[in-house]
Amino acid sequence: MPYLKIQTNQAVAAEQAAQFIKSASQLVAEDLGKPERYVMVALEPPVPMVFAGSDAPTVFMELKSIGLPEAKTPKLSESLCKLVNAQLGIPADRVYIEFQDAPRKMWGWDGGTF
Repeated sequence: MPYLKIQTNQAVAAEQAAQFIKSASQLVAEDLGKPERYVMVALEPPVPMVFAGSDAPTVFMELKSIGLPEAKTPKLSESLCKLVNAQLGIPADRVYIEFQDAPRKMWGWDGGTF
């Protein structure tokens, strides 16, 4: 049920992208305490982006999950920013993350909702 969408203005090679999204999936599952079998991660192709008036490498992420506790967002922000820096070389001050708690009845899966 957690979904992490990652957008960046930086090209990421296919092999590096595969490793990055796998690492992100494991991190989200661990930090949220949810089974990884329910985690989905998408890395969008490079999109034109500027942040603080600069087109230097930057990232925007959206993390949606059922029952996303506000108390966990600081840890998630820290973990995701560290991952982006370690694997893509983008500093934490060039990353924005939007967290969203999704109501069960508004999240579909396997022909139904949660």
